[in-house]
Amino acid sequence: MAIAIRGATIIDGTGADPRQGTITIEGDRITAVGRDAPHDPANQTIEAAGMTVMPGLIDSHVHLTFNATDMVQNLMTPPSLRLYRAVANARATIEAGVTTVRDAGGAPAGLKLAIAEGLFPGPRMKVSVTALGQTGGHTDSTMPSMCCLRVDFPDIPPSVVDGVEPMRQRVREILRVGADWIKVCSTGGVLSSADSPSSSQFTVEELQAAVDEGRAHGDVEVMAHAQGTRGIKNAIRAGVKSIEHGIWLDDESIEMMKANDVYLVPTLVAPLQVVRRAEANPGSIPELYVRKAKAVTADHQDSFTRAVQAGVKVAMGTDSGVGPHGENTEELERMVMGGMTPMQAIIATTAAGAKLLKIERDLGTIEEGKLADLIVVTGDPLGDIGILKNRDRIAVVVQGGRMCKNLLGK
Repeated sequence: MAIAIRGATIIDGTGADPRQGTITIEGDRITAVGRDAPHDPANQTIEAAGMTVMPGLIDSHVHLTFNATDMVQNLMTPPSLRLYRAVANARATIEAGVTTVRDAGGAPAGLKLAIAEGLFPGPRMKVSVTALGQTGGHTDSTMPSMCCLRVDFPDIPPSVVDGVEPMRQRVREILRVGADWIKVCSTGGVLSSADSPSSSQFTVEELQAAVDEGRAHGDVEVMAHAQGTRGIKNAIRAGVKSIEHGIWLDDESIEMMKANDVYLVPTLVAPLQVVRRAEANPGSIPELYVRKAKAVTADHQDSFTRAVQAGVKVAMGTDSGVGPHGENTEELERMVMGGMTPMQAIIATTAAGAKLLKIERDLGTIEEGKLADLIVVTGDPLGDIGILKNRDRIAVVVQGGRMCKNLLGK
């Protein structure tokens, strides 16, 4: 049975002006996008007058196996429970309208395969499996007490690596277990105990080794957690495809990103979520982390604004897992506050995300022949991007022609 979504305003993800029309879905594909398609009683019809249809949203930076809990709870949580919790996180994500994600570390390839097999609802996944960092760097979970905070699953290789040849081997191990992307940390971060967000980590040669191994494996790209200016430039020089966070972009790094076709995945909401969690549950996060989150927020927003004004390519990412899953769409509001138009924020969350993840032939825009990943929103996000934060306003979610959420009851 086909699905017909009738009477809605269509924002197709290309940047074209919205238009009224009917979208018809047969199987897993969009078969028609028309202005005056006739009613067919054989179709499952969604009457969507006064609503907006958009492509399924793409979040290019999540952590589905992470949960915003305090450190003591993390220490008392078996790794297997983290994986079961990811089932609920996946459901919350797709019900927020996010039909595709790139997991930036912590999710084994088996999680992606389980969703693809239909074992439970969730977004399509591209996985990096392990986020790589140096000794004492952003992914080193050894605390000042010398207690290691994190134990991973057998099919997640270790995150700490030093040196060019060990980097090559570790990337090969990550690719062996099914990674679609390579994740490296070229700077420190907010949620790490032995560094600052501005510190540079890994040499250019180490980063280049990761890039070379990914490309040798069939053009697998590298994403870089990169907050400080020097580490951002090192990552770009090494050949990464996206800069995650980008808190201290200067004019040179912005021009380097444009010249090398490097995307910015800003995750503007992430430091805000750290502060919110600390305020809601005092003592749950080390004060060091809270101070760092507060210290970077203004510079982060300013850096994003300058990048947007300069024309850097942007793909939406949230760092969900730092904050609650299912609240991904707040990031669009933060991007608009940072200087994007609502349409630009939507493109960053649809077409641009698809291009970054190399899935634009099938996803990212509403076009005949593409996979039917669509959401129906009650209201006009171009008039008020903030309505997307309300999951009850995401009335319908269709993924690959399958109805994943339908609050309209039809």
